[in-house]
Amino acid sequence: MQVTETLTDGLKRNFTVVIPGSDLSEKRDKRLAELSKTMQMPGFRPGKVPLSMVRKRFGEAVAAEVLEASVNDATDKMMAERSLRPAVSPKVEVVNAGTEADLEFKIEMEVLPDVTLPDLKSLTLTRPIAPVTDAEVDDAIAKFADQRATLVPVEEVRPAVTGDVVTVDFLGKLDGTPFDGGAAQDSDVEIGGSGFIPGFAEQIEGMSVGEEKIINVTFPTEYHAANLAGKDVTFDITVKALKQKTPVVIDDAFAETNGFENLEEFRKFFKDRLEQQRAGASRMKVKRALLDELAKQADFTAPETLVEAEFAEIWRQVEAERAGGRLDAEDAAKDEETLRAEYRAIADRRVRLGLLVAEIGRSTNVQVTEQDLRRAMINEMQQFPGQEKMIIDFYQKNPRAMDRLRGPIFEDKVVDHALELATVTDQEVTTEVLFADDEE
Repeated sequence: MQVTETLTDGLKRNFTVVIPGSDLSEKRDKRLAELSKTMQMPGFRPGKVPLSMVRKRFGEAVAAEVLEASVNDATDKMMAERSLRPAVSPKVEVVNAGTEADLEFKIEMEVLPDVTLPDLKSLTLTRPIAPVTDAEVDDAIAKFADQRATLVPVEEVRPAVTGDVVTVDFLGKLDGTPFDGGAAQDSDVEIGGSGFIPGFAEQIEGMSVGEEKIINVTFPTEYHAANLAGKDVTFDITVKALKQKTPVVIDDAFAETNGFENLEEFRKFFKDRLEQQRAGASRMKVKRALLDELAKQADFTAPETLVEAEFAEIWRQVEAERAGGRLDAEDAAKDEETLRAEYRAIADRRVRLGLLVAEIGRSTNVQVTEQDLRRAMINEMQQFPGQEKMIIDFYQKNPRAMDRLRGPIFEDKVVDHALELATVTDQEVTTEVLFADDEE
């Protein structure tokens, strides 16, 4: 085998490989001889079919088989000898594959960059924490009980006050024209509750059954529908009924009705759940801080093919959000060129960070076990009750889909390894700060 490197440009490598025709001929003859030992034809004893007849019947198929195997073997050998790690599968083009002539083919590839491993012990990180207080446990239980309160009609004619549930019909209009999703009938609105846009329930307070009113509301600037975000609209309101909540007594009996021995066990359940939620949020914050620090050290050039693939995936999501009117208002205000440039930069950062994380994992022999994958599948099945068999069948029929589970598990294991080595200091913060969204 003769290998000639024809291009070295950054991470791009091109090669021309020539395999002598005699080598291919020898492999074809060997393969045909193997077939002749098992081939059966009328008039011949098993294994005694003449090689000429075997070649006539299977010659083309064997030639194609030998050609493919020779190209793959030569490519693998060439990369191993030169310690090349391709970023994606190399592009192979056969130039000459005559029956008797030498086999010549070209290989084009991008290789992975040299990645310098960071000193994880030198990293200093802050992990925000928010301890759970007794008052927060009380508040969580009170909200749980409020959701299970019985609604009873208010017989007297009076205005709605905080705590009441008002049944209304409403019709939203933008510039005097009804908009999609802005109308409902017999919708329950709690005065002082959440779930509606700011200013909606507040303006219903004081209305009585049978009363009609037009209210003015401004949608939040971060509203998911871009055509409504930050816009002033009106709602035609008609009050149809007024209900009150019957307060729930929070005691041992209430705890028992919800499957707990007593109120103490009930409180412990809520405290544990709040602590788990906050532990998860703390981990996400410190993980993001860790990845941000690692990204600063990922100062190598990323393979263009990987960046393009990542950008294409991001851009598909952007276009889907734009088509559905869900594009962020800030992004919607940018021109196409600016938006593409910003998301391409994000794609480049993700690829470089991913390669650095992968190299850390490779150097420390991080492994994703079958048990890890099974646990991830179980977690996914718990999110979609009733579809367990469909999920299992999907992964059995699509082994490559396992990579969707494997990637996050691998990343979390690398993060755990890095956090063990880094200096991590806990810092107490408010709940609002802990759960605040961070910009990417």
